[in-house]
Amino acid sequence: MRALSRSLNLLVEKYLPNAFLFALVLTIVTLILGMTIGSQSLPEMAEHWYGGFWGFLEFGMQMVVVLVTGYALAKAPPVNRLLTRLAGVPKTQLAALVMAMVVSAAFGIISWGLGFVGGTLVAIEIARRVKVADFRLLVAAAYTAVIATQPVSLALTAPLLVNTPGHSLEDEIGLIPVTETLYSPTMISAAVFGFLGVLVAFILMAPKGRDVVPFSGPDDARETADAGSVSRDSTVSDRINNSRIINYLIVILGLIGIITYFVAQGFNLELNIINFIFLIVGIALHGSPAKYAECITDGIPAASGIVLQFPFYAGIVGMMGGAGLIVLIGEWFASSSTDATFPLFAYISAMIVNIFVPSAGGQWQVQGPVLLESISTMNVSAATVVNAVSVGDMTTNLLQPFFVLAALGLSGLGLKDIWGYCMTAMVVLMVIGSTIFLLVPVLGW
Repeated sequence: MRALSRSLNLLVEKYLPNAFLFALVLTIVTLILGMTIGSQSLPEMAEHWYGGFWGFLEFGMQMVVVLVTGYALAKAPPVNRLLTRLAGVPKTQLAALVMAMVVSAAFGIISWGLGFVGGTLVAIEIARRVKVADFRLLVAAAYTAVIATQPVSLALTAPLLVNTPGHSLEDEIGLIPVTETLYSPTMISAAVFGFLGVLVAFILMAPKGRDVVPFSGPDDARETADAGSVSRDSTVSDRINNSRIINYLIVILGLIGIITYFVAQGFNLELNIINFIFLIVGIALHGSPAKYAECITDGIPAASGIVLQFPFYAGIVGMMGGAGLIVLIGEWFASSSTDATFPLFAYISAMIVNIFVPSAGGQWQVQGPVLLESISTMNVSAATVVNAVSVGDMTTNLLQPFFVLAALGLSGLGLKDIWGYCMTAMVVLMVIGSTIFLLVPVLGW
């Protein structure tokens, strides 16, 4: 396993472009597929591309807010002290790896946004203290742990969507309770075995001796954690900027908004409420508007990759949908399957589509109806389709750099630094996922 990951790392160091170039290459590949398989002309593909180019503006801004508010929350003095204590527990690379993956997985089960940001920050803090641990390994492992446990995440898109009254397919499949999706034997098995599988894989991949690349940043970059510093309010404007009264009036208003949301919506965690909670709790913990604004400013550069690359992925989604490529992939796999093989083929098709459409919600809206239509003559449940698409989408997130941009921005690493580890872990998840969905019809899950 270590030899495989090392070989992949050497390969990507030589040939893999940076994450932005990956998006551009994928754009060209999609263009070619649309013109050949999709029978579209160049002007038509350009129209599809531009038509979808700004489709991720809302989602992109949500991800930026996830990243910067998560950064500010982690840099708040009380949270920073907690992270410091957690990071101070491991003394060996093995202990550091297990701690980073377990904490990241716990965050990810609550929300993938929290997992990607919080997990990366925990990995950074651990790597800063455990010099015998490979920094690249810890960041890759933290990200992978979140991916592996997504089948039971409270914020997993498709299962929540099909359990929401008024969803687009309610007339065809009704409402599917989360007991048949998130908390089904299929998804629980995928999360448990997936996490254990990638944990073992990272333990086996861990570099030894001279191959270890430790954290090379400053030993203590947590200026915002200096709880002992007291700002001197020398002017009226300084006193206003650091006003605790204004700060906590906003916090009280925010808490009322959060309580009102959960009373009306129940425990429905989605990106907007996660971001709002991060924002309000961060403001409360920093203690003043000026300190919070300064920390947000410090976190903004880490979001540059998201701002630049998300529109290009939205354009790819536009081309995939406009050229009918998503439908073609779904129909091809459906026509080649039987009742016994359909769950496996649905899982594989979701993995392929996710490379081009790295948005779980967008992928389900386009691919879901095609697969659901295919099972109309089969003895396969709609919940199985939801589960297969969700886990397939999750698996190739280790290949597609769309969601890892937050981790790269926070850690300062490049895609090639962690991609070899992620690719090896993806192979492990593919074996586990394929086995589970091949057994679904046999076990009656």
